[in-house]
Amino acid sequence: MNIAIIDYGAGNIKNVQFAVKRLGYEAVLTNNEDFIRTADKVIFPGVGEASSAMNKLLDTGLDKVIPTLTQPVLGICLGMQLMCKHTEEGNTKGLGIFDVEVFKFKGEEKVPQIGWNQIEALEGALFKAIKEKEFMYLVHSYYAPLCKETIAKTFYGDWYSTALHKNNFYGVQFHPEKSSTAGEAILNNFLKI
Repeated sequence: MNIAIIDYGAGNIKNVQFAVKRLGYEAVLTNNEDFIRTADKVIFPGVGEASSAMNKLLDTGLDKVIPTLTQPVLGICLGMQLMCKHTEEGNTKGLGIFDVEVFKFKGEEKVPQIGWNQIEALEGALFKAIKEKEFMYLVHSYYAPLCKETIAKTFYGDWYSTALHKNNFYGVQFHPEKSSTAGEAILNNFLKI
């Protein structure tokens, strides 16, 4: 199986590559359009600031490539947020795959949310054999509200989407590569979709 991890200079993508390797697969870090288009699975990770990350996608033309992919695609953290139509962070236009806007936490909770939190209302193949209220590791200041594409939610001052799904596109706000055995099980589920 050919697995592409999109390399656009946003965040610690090596952890994702190591997690895939622990599952018995090899993944290629790449920004090569041909490889990405022909891969069996594509992982779109991201850590960092939205507008600078989007500028890197624009510079490489990947902003046009990602929304047209037809194989299963998994956005992680900032990757998921960039798959939405807009984010307040840097007033950034997203890829528009998910029809939802991303907002900054504005409650009394500590921002960024850093640490373990529970995911609930799990739907679909991504969460096969994952228990309700499983703990996942999160680091973020911005969130996608609940919407028609929500397949998992988390409470942090209010409910928000911790996973989204539309057609062949999946997004998770948490870091499966840092979320112990349950996180790796979710990655494994994605690789089997």
